[in-house]
Amino acid sequence: MATAAPAQGLPLLYNQLEPLNSNQHGAWRIRRLEKVPAMASVHAVPATVEEFPLLQRNYPVVFSVGDNPIPLALMGLNEGVNVFLDEEGALIDRSVYVPAYLRRYPFLLARLQPDSDELSLCVDPSSGSVGEFEDGEPLFDGDQPSEATKAILQFCEQFETAGQRTGAFMDELKKADLLMEGEVAIQPEGQEQPFVYRGFQMVDEEKLRNLRGDELRKMNQNGMLGLIFAHLFSLAQTRDIFSRQVSQGKGPIPLPNGAAAEA
Repeated sequence: MATAAPAQGLPLLYNQLEPLNSNQHGAWRIRRLEKVPAMASVHAVPATVEEFPLLQRNYPVVFSVGDNPIPLALMGLNEGVNVFLDEEGALIDRSVYVPAYLRRYPFLLARLQPDSDELSLCVDPSSGSVGEFEDGEPLFDGDQPSEATKAILQFCEQFETAGQRTGAFMDELKKADLLMEGEVAIQPEGQEQPFVYRGFQMVDEEKLRNLRGDELRKMNQNGMLGLIFAHLFSLAQTRDIFSRQVSQGKGPIPLPNGAAAEA
């Protein structure tokens, strides 16, 4: 299951990063990719708090382990398993909400100078969606960003702002000591022992119930309480993910009766 926040260095999915500029990318275009093979094996993606109400309809929203946890939307329960994309990285059901992290790819805002707060729009040139193509929308109009690039920049700025709010939410969760080691047990029909999934964090409902009234009131007023409930409600989707894995032939191997199953 989810084990830790993405490693330092290049973010999840990104193989290279180049600052977008008219000198180097003036003739480049962006085209929509219907398939991104690298995404097919991604089982957990970073999520922002703004997405919790939408994500909880389809994905379990959990928190990574470690000292600096982040929210994660689970697209599968096991490493390398994604039940929402086929083997070529195409969306199976277009009615399902796609996490913003995936929709942002292959662009992102990055700090080019460690001592500067300025963020620059960067792109992964290996993505297959940008290049000197005949089709697609231009990234530049002369030496100025095109309308498509302006829209991409706006989306990335919104994602960055949402990330800051998500960081503040996580700080408050830790300050309130509401996180605990998570565990989900799923009992398939015909199996004596359940499959137990660990390696993530979740909100401790008992601690939440025992918070002082003033603390709960503050969380309710700043919107934090609703986000916590969205997270807790989303955990019910774990069983749906498990069923999807089984129906797609990606589920855990059935074990002999009496054998313990743990993921």
